[in-house]
Amino acid sequence: MLHDRVLVRLTPEDGERRSGGGIVIPATAQMARRLAWGDVLGAGTNVRNVKIGDRVLFNPDDQLEVEVKGQTYLVMRERDLHAIASERTEHGTGLYL
Repeated sequence: MLHDRVLVRLTPEDGERRSGGGIVIPATAQMARRLAWGDVLGAGTNVRNVKIGDRVLFNPDDQLEVEVKGQTYLVMRERDLHAIASERTEHGTGLYL
C-alpha cells in the first residue's frame, strides 16, 4: 500500500441479527446505511494510527473495491476510518474507539 491508504477485508456478517428487544431481523431486510467492521491487512507508509491486524469501523459504501486472487478487499484513506478497535495498551485501557 502507498501513502495514507489502508487495505481492509470486510468482516462477514451473520445472516440474521437480533434487535435490542429480541426481534429477529433477516439478512435480506433493508436497513439504513450502516457502518461496517473490517480487518486491516495492509497499511501505507504515511498511515499513523492504524496497524496491520486492527479492526476498523468505516462506511463500506464510499470505498473502492479490489479483487486479489478471488478475494474482495476495500482500499481507503486512513481519514475515512471512523474508529479503531485494538488491544494496544500504550493508550490506556486497551480498547481504543
